[in-house]
Amino acid sequence: MCMRYSLVKEDGFLCSVQDFQTGRAAAEKGMLMKGVFSVLLLLLLLAGCSAGPQTPVAISEQGTLDPPAPSLASVTPAYVIQPGDEIDIKFFYNPLLDESVTVRPDGRISLQLVQEVQAASLTTSELSTVLKEKYSPHLRDPEISVIVRSFDSRRVYVDGEVVQPGMVEMGGGLTIMQAIASARGLKDSARRSEVLIIRRNNLKRPFVLTVDVDSAMDGTDVTQDVVLKPYDIVYVPKSAIAHVNTFVDLYIRKNIPFDLSYGFYKSAD
Repeated sequence: MCMRYSLVKEDGFLCSVQDFQTGRAAAEKGMLMKGVFSVLLLLLLLAGCSAGPQTPVAISEQGTLDPPAPSLASVTPAYVIQPGDEIDIKFFYNPLLDESVTVRPDGRISLQLVQEVQAASLTTSELSTVLKEKYSPHLRDPEISVIVRSFDSRRVYVDGEVVQPGMVEMGGGLTIMQAIASARGLKDSARRSEVLIIRRNNLKRPFVLTVDVDSAMDGTDVTQDVVLKPYDIVYVPKSAIAHVNTFVDLYIRKNIPFDLSYGFYKSAD
């Protein structure tokens, strides 16, 4: 038994039909693998593009956020000049006009060339602006700075459910617990978790801060023992049970003409 081979001519060479078919199958297999690899690479590229950064959404399309509640650190207004304060008026280009004055009880100061100037209830920057306007007719481009040398009226007020309400002098950094201690402490009817600090901002408008003195006393949150500012008003409200007791006292005990304790118990005799 013998096998017959046919010869074909391929690129100038003679080869058998079997060799030609084998080479052709190998070429087709290589092209198939190359196509599969190209498809896999394309899929990887598409996956990478889909995982890329997305187009940011405008803030207006995300909705508006509620403004944060004012913190104790963000509501510290500049100092406001008060009667009795000693202030220095400094002229950068005209030192001969420098003066040290005391704010009078009416809130005014007396200066050269401009006479009477209202100083109380102004911050140092506001008074500096007023003085520049006052001295402009007399000086060219006046540069004036105001420095507070001493504070004669550093005080706070404590009111509400304290033993002795009234004014408390500020010798240094006075905290709310020190102010309450100077008022001889809290009454039993005090609402310790919601003590109010009434303070004025830079626009001289009052706003209220709520302080949890109870947390400061037991050490849970010592940051609640905040440092007070001049002319702060510390108000300690009544607790809920204290309001009930007041209602009972005003509308029941004082309006009913007999003793409430009478007749509730029947004698055993």
